[in-house]
Amino acid sequence: MNKLALFFILALFKTGNLLSQQHIARQGQVTFFSYTSVENIEAKNNQVLSILDVEKKEMAVSMLMRAFVFKKDLMREHFNESYIESDLYPKATFEGHFNNLEGSLNQTSLMKGKITIHGITKNIDIKTTIKKTGESYAISGEFNLTVKDFNIKIPPILSSNIAKVVLVKFKFQYLGYESN
Repeated sequence: MNKLALFFILALFKTGNLLSQQHIARQGQVTFFSYTSVENIEAKNNQVLSILDVEKKEMAVSMLMRAFVFKKDLMREHFNESYIESDLYPKATFEGHFNNLEGSLNQTSLMKGKITIHGITKNIDIKTTIKKTGESYAISGEFNLTVKDFNIKIPPILSSNIAKVVLVKFKFQYLGYESN
């Protein structure tokens, strides 16, 4: 994970100098929920990497799609092999910019950014909750994704068993990043 973190930081923050305003969340959490009449589908990924640059008001997220944990192994298999095609599209990413990110203890902010899933990039707006404690930040939020927007193919026979809109929630706990 340390090599991935270093690569991620260098790729997303091309300026080269790591400032004291940058924070990292190494074990962020992303969950999704899909309601259907047959069976609800839920999954959780606790291995999400995120970087927060307070000075630039930017946030970046990277996660491996195979790290999602489902209640049933068959759901995980179908998710990775048939829908997300994790071998072809192993990760999802997000890069966004906060409209406001102040040093206050608690606030909400609209974040505008680009999310890439299944090789498709879309613009998205996300309402976030930001809490500052000392030098650390906790950021959470939720948004809906439409399956067809990401060219995820669902066989017609199964279309009634899979929701067309999926609720995604996230929580990140950021700590100051030391380049040493």
